[in-house]
Amino acid sequence: MPILTRRTALASLAAFAAAPALPAHAGTTLRRDVPYGPHALQRYDVYMPEGASAAPLIVFLHGGGWAFGDKANENVWKAKSTHWNGRGVGFVSVNTRLLPEADPMQQAADLARALSHIQQSAPGWGGDPNRLALMGHSAGAHLVALLGADPGLARRWGAKRWRATVALDSAVYDTARTMARRPSRLHTRAFGTSRAFWEEASPYARLGPTATPFLLVASTKRRAALSAARNFARAAKARKVEAEVLELDYSHAAINTALGMGGAYTQAVDAFLARHGVA
Repeated sequence: MPILTRRTALASLAAFAAAPALPAHAGTTLRRDVPYGPHALQRYDVYMPEGASAAPLIVFLHGGGWAFGDKANENVWKAKSTHWNGRGVGFVSVNTRLLPEADPMQQAADLARALSHIQQSAPGWGGDPNRLALMGHSAGAHLVALLGADPGLARRWGAKRWRATVALDSAVYDTARTMARRPSRLHTRAFGTSRAFWEEASPYARLGPTATPFLLVASTKRRAALSAARNFARAAKARKVEAEVLELDYSHAAINTALGMGGAYTQAVDAFLARHGVA
């Protein structure tokens, strides 16, 4: 895919900022804090087009270094739900437990548990559980990639296979490699010092022939993220798993914030989702 430039990103951001203000849930039916487990953070919010019937679904996990962030932050849901609801697609924003209470593998289990609950519940609020994509940003991208690389992790919690996985600017696909190369304090806090855990929590190590198709969005401003996405895509293709890298001249934050706004970036994601029946 071509590299999308900073100029394109800024134009998208400006267009969104200049758009007429809309009520937060115009044209949307909102279900807030749906529980999928007993913990206060085991909740998700559902944004569905009004009158939806068998609508495709995007399930999204926020970033935040595995330690913070929230499903209700506007940069997580607002532009995305507005865009996809307008296209007849439901948007579900998920919380999981966080560090230090839950390590990345426990967070991945929470996401799998949420996915299973969403798939079971979706017909009741007009969603089609058979046309679903999993998406996440930053730490959330690592976790969706982990499940996408090894869908068996999600099946343990009753989740059925989903159509595709979209990972927004993770630098941690090959966790063992990341941790062996002067890891940041953030990564050390998340993954510790156990090489066995690094492998367990590594999308690269878990990548197998049953993996879902991938779209890996990567910032050209972050060498580690770009290299990690390219390496993961090469490994996926070697295993005959579909994977493409969308390289953007956007900041790490803008890759999250700009998605759903008008422009080539959102169109590229829409095209990938459409190819897999989620649009």
